[in-house]
Amino acid sequence: MNPATNTSRLLQRLASLTPLSPEESHALESAAGSARLYRPHEDLAREGESPGHIGLLVSGFACRCRVLPDGRRQIVSYLIPGDLCDVRHLLLPMATHTVSTLTAANVAQFNRETLLGLIERHPRIGQALCSLALVEELIAREWLVNVGQRTAIERLAHLLCEIFTRMSAVGLSDRGRCELPLTQVELADSLALSTVHVNRTLQELRRQGLVSFSGGMLEIHDFEALRSIAIFTADYLQPGQTQHERAQRRFAPR
Repeated sequence: MNPATNTSRLLQRLASLTPLSPEESHALESAAGSARLYRPHEDLAREGESPGHIGLLVSGFACRCRVLPDGRRQIVSYLIPGDLCDVRHLLLPMATHTVSTLTAANVAQFNRETLLGLIERHPRIGQALCSLALVEELIAREWLVNVGQRTAIERLAHLLCEIFTRMSAVGLSDRGRCELPLTQVELADSLALSTVHVNRTLQELRRQGLVSFSGGMLEIHDFEALRSIAIFTADYLQPGQTQHERAQRRFAPR
């Protein structure tokens, strides 16, 4: 993959937050290294280490997680194509969580010092990355509400709505369908539920005719009904878009 291909979905994400000029986009493209293929469940960054690079997920799925000394794991966010592994690594001296692939994934690398120099020369790139970090904080807030206040079916419905909306925003959905290669164990580790509870909740959503979830693919049959159950709004994911623009993007043919 060439640098332009590697960064295309990142630039697509940034366009809805802080659009960059052709010169700024080219500078960001040029700073991206070649993509490397990682195996499933391979660490891209480890908690406590000092990262010299910031990964950009080009394809596949990954997650950020914290692992307790006794082995219990909490997934704190999912990464989809176009996501940076953690833009905070530009400022933090060491990683505060582990980033691991969930599937085989192509990952390009931005050298940390190169990216800092790029931001110094092109301040709007820094502004765009700050906007990206803000959206990630808004997602983290919703996940906190998820595990703190929502019921099991609301939690799962909200997560499915969120992932589908994020995939749609970078052109990775097709008429209600998108890739979702997550196991029930991984869903449990992100929703603070047992795998048995996740299974029962998935079955309930299927029974209501709202979703199909098999073979690594998610199909949402009635997004509005699922959104209603989840009490989901996409404002925190795409703060620069109107509700009409979000609806057009979600259901546009790919």
